[in-house]
Amino acid sequence: MKKIWARQALTEDGWQDSVLLTIDKSGTIATVEANAAADGEIRSILLPAPANLHSHAFQRVMAGLTETRSLEKGDNFWTWRKTMYALLEHLSPDDVQAVAAFAQMEMLEAGFAGVAEFHYLHHEVGGQAYANPGEMSVRVAAAAKETGIGLMLLPALYERGGIDGSPLEGVQQRFGCNLDRFAKILDAARLAVAELPPDSRVGIALHSMRSVSLETITQAQTLFSNSVLHIHAAEQTAEVESVTAATSLRPVEWLLENCQINDGWCLVHCTHLTPVETRRLAESGAVAGLCPITESNLGDGIFNGRDFIRNGGTFGIGTDSNVRISLTEELRTLEYSQRLRHRIRAALASNHDSPGRELFETACRGGALACRRNGGRIGPGALADLIELDGDGIDLAGLEADRILDAWIFSANRNLVRNVWSAGRHAVRDGLHCRREAITRKYLPVQNRLRNLAQGA
Repeated sequence: MKKIWARQALTEDGWQDSVLLTIDKSGTIATVEANAAADGEIRSILLPAPANLHSHAFQRVMAGLTETRSLEKGDNFWTWRKTMYALLEHLSPDDVQAVAAFAQMEMLEAGFAGVAEFHYLHHEVGGQAYANPGEMSVRVAAAAKETGIGLMLLPALYERGGIDGSPLEGVQQRFGCNLDRFAKILDAARLAVAELPPDSRVGIALHSMRSVSLETITQAQTLFSNSVLHIHAAEQTAEVESVTAATSLRPVEWLLENCQINDGWCLVHCTHLTPVETRRLAESGAVAGLCPITESNLGDGIFNGRDFIRNGGTFGIGTDSNVRISLTEELRTLEYSQRLRHRIRAALASNHDSPGRELFETACRGGALACRRNGGRIGPGALADLIELDGDGIDLAGLEADRILDAWIFSANRNLVRNVWSAGRHAVRDGLHCRREAITRKYLPVQNRLRNLAQGA
Protein backbone atom coordinates (compact mmCIF):
# COMPACT_ATOMS: atom_id res chain seq x y z
CA MET A 1 0.00 0.00 0.00
CA LYS A 2 1.17 3.48 -0.90
CA LYS A 3 0.30 6.15 1.68
CA ILE A 4 -0.25 9.85 1.02
CA TRP A 5 -1.03 12.31 3.82
CA ALA A 6 -2.33 15.81 3.08
CA ARG A 7 -2.84 18.82 5.32
CA GLN A 8 -6.14 19.48 3.52
CA ALA A 9 -8.02 17.41 0.96
CA LEU A 10 -11.24 17.82 -1.00
CA THR A 11 -12.78 14.38 -0.49
CA GLU A 12 -16.13 13.04 -1.63
CA ASP A 13 -17.35 14.04 1.85
CA GLY A 14 -16.11 17.61 1.41
CA TRP A 15 -13.02 19.37 2.72
CA GLN A 16 -11.19 17.51 5.48
CA ASP A 17 -8.00 18.11 7.44
CA SER A 18 -5.03 15.79 8.03
CA VAL A 19 -6.21 13.25 5.46
CA LEU A 20 -4.41 9.93 5.02
CA LEU A 21 -4.98 7.95 1.82
CA THR A 22 -3.92 4.38 1.22
CA ILE A 23 -3.60 3.34 -2.41
CA ASP A 24 -3.44 -0.27 -3.53
CA LYS A 25 -1.31 -1.78 -6.31
CA SER A 26 -4.08 -1.29 -8.89
CA GLY A 27 -3.97 2.48 -8.35
CA THR A 28 -7.26 2.52 -6.46
CA ILE A 29 -7.86 4.41 -3.22
CA ALA A 30 -8.39 1.81 -0.51
CA THR A 31 -9.04 4.04 2.51
CA VAL A 32 -9.52 7.72 3.35
CA GLU A 33 -9.00 8.77 6.96
CA ALA A 34 -9.42 12.32 8.24
CA ASN A 35 -7.68 13.77 11.29
CA ALA A 36 -4.97 11.16 10.89
CA ALA A 37 -1.36 11.26 12.01
CA ALA A 38 1.11 12.13 9.24
CA ASP A 39 2.39 9.03 7.44
CA GLY A 40 3.85 8.14 4.05
CA GLU A 41 4.29 10.94 1.51
CA ILE A 42 3.58 14.28 3.17
CA ARG A 43 1.63 16.66 0.92
CA SER A 44 -0.09 20.02 1.25
CA ILE A 45 -3.44 20.42 -0.54
CA LEU A 46 -4.89 17.38 -2.32
CA LEU A 47 -7.65 17.51 -4.94
CA PRO A 48 -9.20 14.91 -7.22
CA ALA A 49 -7.78 15.18 -10.74
CA PRO A 50 -10.43 15.39 -13.47
CA ALA A 51 -10.37 13.77 -16.89
CA ASN A 52 -10.02 15.85 -20.05
CA LEU A 53 -13.05 14.69 -22.02
CA HIS A 54 -12.17 16.03 -25.48
CA SER A 55 -8.85 16.32 -27.28
CA HIS A 56 -7.52 16.30 -30.83
CA ALA A 57 -3.91 15.82 -29.79
CA PHE A 58 -2.29 16.38 -33.20
CA GLN A 59 -3.62 19.95 -33.29
CA ARG A 60 -1.23 20.90 -30.47
CA VAL A 61 1.48 21.42 -33.08
CA MET A 62 -0.67 24.16 -34.69
CA ALA A 63 -0.65 26.37 -31.60
CA GLY A 64 0.28 29.92 -32.53
CA LEU A 65 0.08 29.34 -36.29
CA THR A 66 -3.49 30.46 -36.91
CA GLU A 67 -3.64 33.81 -35.14
CA THR A 68 -3.64 35.86 -38.34
CA ARG A 69 -6.29 37.64 -40.32
CA SER A 70 -7.03 36.03 -43.68
CA LEU A 71 -8.19 37.87 -46.76
CA GLU A 72 -11.57 36.25 -46.46
CA LYS A 73 -14.45 38.11 -44.88
CA GLY A 74 -15.22 36.85 -41.41
CA ASP A 75 -12.54 34.49 -40.13
CA ASN A 76 -14.12 31.64 -38.19
CA PHE A 77 -13.90 27.89 -37.62
CA TRP A 78 -14.11 27.17 -41.34
CA THR A 79 -11.16 29.39 -42.26
CA TRP A 80 -9.20 27.94 -39.31
CA ARG A 81 -9.99 24.47 -40.63
CA LYS A 82 -8.18 25.22 -43.89
CA THR A 83 -4.93 25.68 -41.95
CA MET A 84 -5.57 22.49 -40.03
CA TYR A 85 -6.18 20.56 -43.24
CA ALA A 86 -2.97 21.92 -44.78
CA LEU A 87 -1.05 20.66 -41.74
CA LEU A 88 -2.52 17.18 -42.12
CA GLU A 89 -0.82 16.77 -45.49
CA HIS A 90 2.47 16.39 -43.60
CA LEU A 91 1.75 14.37 -40.44
CA SER A 92 3.26 10.88 -40.26
CA PRO A 93 2.56 8.23 -37.60
CA ASP A 94 5.87 9.13 -35.90
CA ASP A 95 4.77 12.78 -35.84
CA VAL A 96 1.39 11.94 -34.36
CA GLN A 97 2.97 9.91 -31.56
CA ALA A 98 5.45 12.65 -30.71
CA VAL A 99 2.80 15.38 -30.69
CA ALA A 100 0.30 13.27 -28.73
CA ALA A 101 2.91 12.51 -26.06
CA PHE A 102 3.77 16.19 -25.71
CA ALA A 103 0.12 17.21 -25.44
CA GLN A 104 -0.60 14.48 -22.89
CA MET A 105 2.42 15.55 -20.86
CA GLU A 106 1.09 19.12 -20.75
CA MET A 107 -2.34 17.84 -19.73
CA LEU A 108 -0.86 15.99 -16.79
CA GLU A 109 1.17 19.02 -15.75
CA ALA A 110 -2.04 21.08 -15.88
CA GLY A 111 -3.81 18.64 -13.53
CA PHE A 112 -5.70 16.28 -15.84
CA ALA A 113 -5.30 12.59 -14.93
CA GLY A 114 -7.01 11.17 -18.02
CA VAL A 115 -7.95 12.16 -21.55
CA ALA A 116 -10.57 11.16 -24.09
CA GLU A 117 -8.80 11.34 -27.43
CA PHE A 118 -11.38 12.02 -30.17
CA HIS A 119 -9.31 10.44 -32.90
CA TYR A 120 -10.23 10.80 -36.58
CA LEU A 121 -6.83 10.89 -38.33
CA HIS A 122 -6.73 7.26 -39.47
CA HIS A 123 -5.12 6.83 -42.90
CA GLU A 124 -2.29 7.86 -45.18
CA VAL A 125 -2.52 10.97 -47.37
CA GLY A 126 -4.96 10.02 -50.11
CA GLY A 127 -6.97 7.74 -47.86
CA GLN A 128 -5.07 4.47 -48.25
CA ALA A 129 -5.05 2.37 -45.09
CA TYR A 130 -1.79 1.69 -43.30
CA ALA A 131 -0.61 -1.93 -43.14
CA ASN A 132 -2.15 -1.92 -39.69
CA PRO A 133 -5.51 -0.14 -40.27
CA GLY A 134 -5.33 1.21 -36.75
CA GLU A 135 -1.73 2.46 -36.99
CA MET A 136 -2.62 5.96 -35.84
CA SER A 137 -4.63 4.61 -32.90
CA VAL A 138 -1.64 2.48 -31.96
CA ARG A 139 0.50 5.64 -31.92
CA VAL A 140 -1.89 7.50 -29.61
CA ALA A 141 -1.85 4.52 -27.25
CA ALA A 142 1.96 4.42 -27.41
CA ALA A 143 2.04 8.07 -26.36
CA ALA A 144 -0.18 7.25 -23.37
CA LYS A 145 2.16 4.44 -22.39
CA GLU A 146 5.05 6.93 -22.37
CA THR A 147 3.23 9.67 -20.46
CA GLY A 148 1.24 7.54 -18.01
CA ILE A 149 -2.03 9.37 -18.65
CA GLY A 150 -5.26 7.40 -18.39
CA LEU A 151 -6.55 7.06 -21.98
CA MET A 152 -10.07 6.82 -23.31
CA LEU A 153 -9.30 6.27 -27.00
CA LEU A 154 -12.25 7.30 -29.16
CA PRO A 155 -11.71 6.26 -32.79
CA ALA A 156 -14.05 8.47 -34.81
CA LEU A 157 -16.38 7.31 -37.56
CA TYR A 158 -16.24 9.79 -40.45
CA GLU A 159 -18.29 8.73 -43.48
CA ARG A 160 -18.90 11.73 -45.73
CA GLY A 161 -17.96 15.28 -46.61
CA GLY A 162 -21.19 16.99 -45.56
CA ILE A 163 -24.78 16.47 -44.52
CA ASP A 164 -25.69 16.58 -48.22
CA GLY A 165 -23.87 13.26 -48.62
CA SER A 166 -20.98 14.73 -50.60
CA PRO A 167 -17.90 12.50 -50.84
CA LEU A 168 -14.72 13.05 -48.87
CA GLU A 169 -12.19 15.11 -50.78
CA GLY A 170 -8.55 16.06 -50.37
CA VAL A 171 -7.09 15.54 -46.94
CA GLN A 172 -10.49 14.48 -45.58
CA GLN A 173 -9.77 11.11 -47.16
CA ARG A 174 -7.39 10.49 -44.25
CA PHE A 175 -10.47 10.36 -41.99
CA GLY A 176 -12.84 8.29 -44.09
CA CYS A 177 -14.42 5.04 -42.91
CA ASN A 178 -17.39 2.91 -43.75
CA LEU A 179 -18.53 0.60 -40.98
CA ASP A 180 -16.39 -2.33 -42.16
CA ARG A 181 -13.26 -0.22 -42.29
CA PHE A 182 -14.11 1.32 -38.94
CA ALA A 183 -14.46 -2.13 -37.37
CA LYS A 184 -10.86 -2.93 -38.31
CA ILE A 185 -9.65 0.31 -36.75
CA LEU A 186 -11.61 -0.48 -33.59
CA ASP A 187 -10.08 -3.95 -33.37
CA ALA A 188 -6.57 -2.49 -33.67
CA ALA A 189 -7.34 0.23 -31.12
CA ARG A 190 -8.58 -2.33 -28.61
CA LEU A 191 -5.45 -4.42 -29.03
CA ALA A 192 -3.25 -1.34 -28.50
CA VAL A 193 -5.13 -0.16 -25.43
CA ALA A 194 -5.03 -3.67 -23.96
CA GLU A 195 -1.28 -3.12 -23.59
CA LEU A 196 -1.90 -0.14 -21.29
CA PRO A 197 -2.85 -0.20 -17.59
CA PRO A 198 -6.45 -1.31 -16.98
CA ASP A 199 -7.77 2.22 -16.36
CA SER A 200 -7.45 2.89 -20.12
CA ARG A 201 -10.17 1.84 -22.52
CA VAL A 202 -11.78 2.34 -25.95
CA GLY A 203 -15.02 4.17 -26.73
CA ILE A 204 -16.73 5.40 -29.89
CA ALA A 205 -16.80 8.82 -31.52
CA LEU A 206 -19.30 9.78 -34.20
CA HIS A 207 -17.61 12.78 -35.74
CA SER A 208 -20.67 14.96 -36.34
CA MET A 209 -24.05 15.03 -38.04
CA ARG A 210 -22.45 16.47 -41.14
CA SER A 211 -19.84 13.68 -41.33
CA VAL A 212 -21.80 10.59 -40.26
CA SER A 213 -25.04 9.51 -41.91
CA LEU A 214 -28.18 10.10 -39.90
CA GLU A 215 -29.04 6.42 -40.28
CA THR A 216 -25.74 5.40 -38.68
CA ILE A 217 -26.23 7.87 -35.83
CA THR A 218 -29.67 6.45 -35.02
CA GLN A 219 -28.26 2.93 -35.08
CA ALA A 220 -25.23 3.83 -32.98
CA GLN A 221 -26.54 2.71 -29.62
CA THR A 222 -27.33 -0.73 -31.05
CA LEU A 223 -24.17 -1.02 -33.13
CA PHE A 224 -21.98 0.07 -30.21
CA SER A 225 -24.17 -0.93 -27.27
CA ASN A 226 -21.28 -1.47 -24.85
CA SER A 227 -19.53 1.82 -25.58
CA VAL A 228 -19.79 5.42 -24.52
CA LEU A 229 -20.67 7.63 -27.51
CA HIS A 230 -19.17 11.07 -28.18
CA ILE A 231 -20.28 13.41 -30.97
CA HIS A 232 -19.58 17.02 -32.01
CA ALA A 233 -22.87 18.92 -31.88
CA ALA A 234 -23.94 22.49 -32.68
CA GLU A 235 -20.48 24.03 -32.53
CA GLN A 236 -20.94 26.61 -35.29
CA THR A 237 -23.93 28.49 -36.67
CA ALA A 238 -23.23 27.22 -40.21
CA GLU A 239 -23.51 23.66 -38.91
CA VAL A 240 -26.80 24.44 -37.19
CA GLU A 241 -28.17 26.04 -40.36
CA SER A 242 -27.16 23.17 -42.65
CA VAL A 243 -28.61 20.50 -40.35
CA THR A 244 -31.82 22.47 -39.91
CA ALA A 245 -32.16 22.89 -43.67
CA ALA A 246 -31.65 19.15 -44.26
CA THR A 247 -33.76 17.76 -41.41
CA SER A 248 -36.10 20.60 -40.33
CA LEU A 249 -34.66 20.15 -36.84
CA ARG A 250 -31.70 21.77 -35.11
CA PRO A 251 -28.75 19.41 -34.42
CA VAL A 252 -29.31 18.78 -30.71
CA GLU A 253 -33.06 18.77 -31.25
CA TRP A 254 -32.61 16.07 -33.93
CA LEU A 255 -30.41 13.96 -31.65
CA LEU A 256 -32.89 14.20 -28.79
CA GLU A 257 -35.77 13.22 -31.07
CA ASN A 258 -34.04 10.36 -32.91
CA CYS A 259 -31.58 8.84 -30.42
CA GLN A 260 -31.85 7.58 -26.88
CA ILE A 261 -29.68 10.36 -25.49
CA ASN A 262 -28.70 9.47 -21.94
CA ASP A 263 -25.64 9.35 -19.68
CA GLY A 264 -23.90 7.12 -22.22
CA TRP A 265 -23.54 10.12 -24.53
CA CYS A 266 -21.22 13.12 -24.52
CA LEU A 267 -22.29 15.96 -26.81
CA VAL A 268 -19.22 18.08 -27.44
CA HIS A 269 -19.55 21.88 -27.63
CA CYS A 270 -23.37 22.32 -27.79
CA THR A 271 -22.57 25.99 -28.28
CA HIS A 272 -25.83 26.97 -29.95
CA LEU A 273 -28.87 25.72 -28.02
CA THR A 274 -32.38 27.06 -27.65
CA PRO A 275 -33.83 27.22 -24.12
CA VAL A 276 -35.87 24.08 -24.83
CA GLU A 277 -32.82 22.19 -26.11
CA THR A 278 -30.86 23.33 -23.08
CA ARG A 279 -33.48 22.00 -20.67
CA ARG A 280 -34.00 18.71 -22.52
CA LEU A 281 -30.29 18.02 -22.85
CA ALA A 282 -29.76 18.72 -19.15
CA GLU A 283 -32.61 16.39 -18.21
CA SER A 284 -31.33 13.61 -20.53
CA GLY A 285 -28.29 12.91 -18.34
CA ALA A 286 -25.86 13.33 -21.25
CA VAL A 287 -22.63 15.18 -20.57
CA ALA A 288 -22.03 18.48 -22.32
CA GLY A 289 -18.37 18.44 -23.35
CA LEU A 290 -17.21 22.05 -23.14
CA CYS A 291 -13.89 23.36 -24.45
CA PRO A 292 -14.04 27.06 -23.58
CA ILE A 293 -10.52 28.03 -24.67
CA THR A 294 -10.92 26.51 -28.14
CA GLU A 295 -14.50 27.75 -28.48
CA SER A 296 -13.25 31.25 -27.64
CA ASN A 297 -10.21 30.96 -29.89
CA LEU A 298 -12.40 29.96 -32.86
CA GLY A 299 -15.12 32.51 -32.09
CA ASP A 300 -17.74 29.75 -31.90
CA GLY A 301 -20.04 31.35 -29.35
CA ILE A 302 -21.09 30.96 -25.72
CA PHE A 303 -22.65 27.83 -24.23
CA ASN A 304 -25.88 28.35 -22.30
CA GLY A 305 -24.19 27.19 -19.11
CA ARG A 306 -26.22 28.98 -16.47
CA ASP A 307 -29.56 27.54 -17.60
CA PHE A 308 -28.02 24.13 -18.28
CA ILE A 309 -26.76 23.82 -14.70
CA ARG A 310 -30.00 25.19 -13.26
CA ASN A 311 -31.82 22.36 -15.06
CA GLY A 312 -29.55 19.76 -13.50
CA GLY A 313 -27.12 19.35 -16.39
CA THR A 314 -23.61 17.95 -16.09
CA PHE A 315 -20.66 19.27 -18.05
CA GLY A 316 -17.06 18.23 -18.37
CA ILE A 317 -14.02 20.09 -19.70
CA GLY A 318 -11.89 19.32 -22.74
CA THR A 319 -8.92 20.94 -24.41
CA ASP A 320 -10.04 20.25 -28.02
CA SER A 321 -7.52 21.98 -30.33
CA ASN A 322 -4.93 22.18 -27.53
CA VAL A 323 -4.05 25.75 -28.47
CA ARG A 324 -3.53 26.29 -24.74
CA ILE A 325 -3.57 23.37 -22.30
CA SER A 326 -4.71 24.61 -18.91
CA LEU A 327 -7.33 23.13 -16.60
CA THR A 328 -7.81 26.35 -14.64
CA GLU A 329 -8.05 28.55 -17.74
CA GLU A 330 -10.73 26.28 -19.22
CA LEU A 331 -12.81 26.66 -16.06
CA ARG A 332 -12.10 30.38 -15.76
CA THR A 333 -13.03 31.02 -19.39
CA LEU A 334 -16.29 29.13 -18.96
CA GLU A 335 -17.27 31.17 -15.90
CA TYR A 336 -16.23 34.48 -17.44
CA SER A 337 -18.22 33.78 -20.60
CA GLN A 338 -21.33 33.38 -18.43
CA ARG A 339 -20.56 36.58 -16.51
CA LEU A 340 -20.27 38.52 -19.76
CA ARG A 341 -23.42 36.97 -21.16
CA HIS A 342 -25.57 37.60 -18.08
CA ARG A 343 -23.66 40.60 -16.68
CA ILE A 344 -23.46 39.09 -13.21
CA ARG A 345 -20.72 37.65 -11.03
CA ALA A 346 -20.42 34.06 -9.75
CA ALA A 347 -22.67 33.05 -12.64
CA LEU A 348 -22.35 29.28 -12.27
CA ALA A 349 -22.38 29.06 -8.48
CA SER A 350 -25.57 27.35 -7.41
CA ASN A 351 -24.97 24.64 -4.80
CA HIS A 352 -22.10 26.59 -3.19
CA ASP A 353 -21.28 30.22 -2.71
CA SER A 354 -17.99 29.38 -4.41
CA PRO A 355 -17.96 29.37 -8.23
CA GLY A 356 -14.60 27.60 -8.12
CA ARG A 357 -16.04 24.68 -6.15
CA GLU A 358 -19.05 24.41 -8.47
CA LEU A 359 -16.93 24.51 -11.60
CA PHE A 360 -14.32 22.09 -10.35
CA GLU A 361 -16.60 19.44 -8.88
CA THR A 362 -18.94 19.47 -11.88
CA ALA A 363 -16.01 19.13 -14.28
CA CYS A 364 -14.68 16.22 -12.22
CA ARG A 365 -18.06 14.50 -12.26
CA GLY A 366 -18.70 15.11 -15.97
CA GLY A 367 -15.20 14.07 -17.03
CA ALA A 368 -15.45 10.81 -15.09
CA LEU A 369 -18.84 10.02 -16.62
CA ALA A 370 -17.90 10.86 -20.21
CA CYS A 371 -14.62 8.94 -19.97
CA ARG A 372 -16.15 6.00 -18.05
CA ARG A 373 -13.35 6.58 -15.58
CA ASN A 374 -13.85 5.82 -11.91
CA GLY A 375 -12.07 8.99 -10.85
CA GLY A 376 -12.76 12.64 -10.20
CA ARG A 377 -13.33 12.05 -6.49
CA ILE A 378 -11.27 11.18 -3.43
CA GLY A 379 -13.00 8.24 -1.81
CA PRO A 380 -12.61 4.50 -1.26
CA GLY A 381 -12.87 2.56 -4.50
CA ALA A 382 -12.02 5.51 -6.74
CA LEU A 383 -8.92 5.65 -8.90
CA ALA A 384 -6.08 7.59 -7.27
CA ASP A 385 -6.36 10.47 -9.76
CA LEU A 386 -4.90 13.24 -7.64
CA ILE A 387 -3.53 16.78 -7.79
CA GLU A 388 -1.34 18.35 -5.12
CA LEU A 389 -1.41 22.15 -5.01
CA ASP A 390 1.42 24.13 -3.46
CA GLY A 391 -0.07 25.31 -0.18
CA ASP A 392 2.98 27.54 0.35
CA GLY A 393 2.34 29.41 -2.90
CA ILE A 394 1.67 33.09 -2.33
CA ASP A 395 -1.68 32.93 -4.14
CA LEU A 396 -3.00 30.35 -1.68
CA ALA A 397 -1.40 31.73 1.51
CA GLY A 398 -3.86 31.93 4.40
CA LEU A 399 -6.74 30.34 2.46
CA GLU A 400 -8.82 27.35 3.43
CA ALA A 401 -11.36 25.07 1.76
CA ASP A 402 -13.37 26.57 -1.13
CA ARG A 403 -11.36 29.80 -1.15
CA ILE A 404 -8.41 27.68 -2.27
CA LEU A 405 -10.31 26.63 -5.40
CA ASP A 406 -11.48 30.17 -6.09
CA ALA A 407 -7.94 31.55 -5.85
CA TRP A 408 -6.42 28.72 -7.90
CA ILE A 409 -8.94 29.01 -10.73
CA PHE A 410 -9.39 32.78 -10.89
CA SER A 411 -6.08 34.35 -9.85
CA ALA A 412 -3.19 31.91 -9.57
CA ASN A 413 -0.62 30.70 -12.05
CA ARG A 414 -0.56 27.09 -13.26
CA ASN A 415 2.72 26.49 -11.38
CA LEU A 416 0.68 25.78 -8.24
CA VAL A 417 0.24 22.21 -9.52
CA ARG A 418 3.12 20.41 -7.84
CA ASN A 419 2.31 16.72 -8.20
CA VAL A 420 -0.17 14.69 -10.23
CA TRP A 421 -1.05 11.01 -10.02
CA SER A 422 -3.04 9.09 -12.65
CA ALA A 423 -4.46 5.88 -11.17
CA GLY A 424 -1.65 6.06 -8.62
CA ARG A 425 1.05 6.60 -11.26
CA HIS A 426 3.15 9.55 -10.09
CA ALA A 427 3.50 11.30 -13.46
CA VAL A 428 4.21 14.90 -12.39
CA ARG A 429 6.77 15.65 -9.67
CA ASP A 430 7.54 19.15 -8.43
CA GLY A 431 5.57 20.67 -11.27
CA LEU A 432 7.19 18.80 -14.17
CA HIS A 433 6.41 15.56 -15.91
CA CYS A 434 8.89 12.86 -15.01
CA ARG A 435 9.73 12.27 -18.71
CA ARG A 436 9.55 15.89 -19.86
CA GLU A 437 13.07 16.04 -21.32
CA ALA A 438 12.73 12.91 -23.46
CA ILE A 439 9.21 13.77 -24.66
CA THR A 440 10.21 17.33 -25.56
CA ARG A 441 13.29 16.11 -27.41
CA LYS A 442 11.09 14.03 -29.74
CA TYR A 443 8.49 16.74 -30.16
CA LEU A 444 10.61 19.78 -31.03
CA PRO A 445 11.86 18.58 -34.45
CA VAL A 446 8.27 17.87 -35.49
CA GLN A 447 7.12 21.29 -34.37
CA ASN A 448 10.04 23.06 -36.04
CA ARG A 449 9.55 21.24 -39.35
CA LEU A 450 5.82 21.98 -39.47
CA ARG A 451 6.28 25.59 -38.43
CA ASN A 452 8.80 26.07 -41.22
CA LEU A 453 6.33 24.60 -43.69
CA ALA A 454 3.56 26.85 -42.38
CA GLN A 455 5.75 29.93 -42.80
CA GLY A 456 6.80 28.93 -46.29
CA ALA A 457 10.41 28.22 -45.36
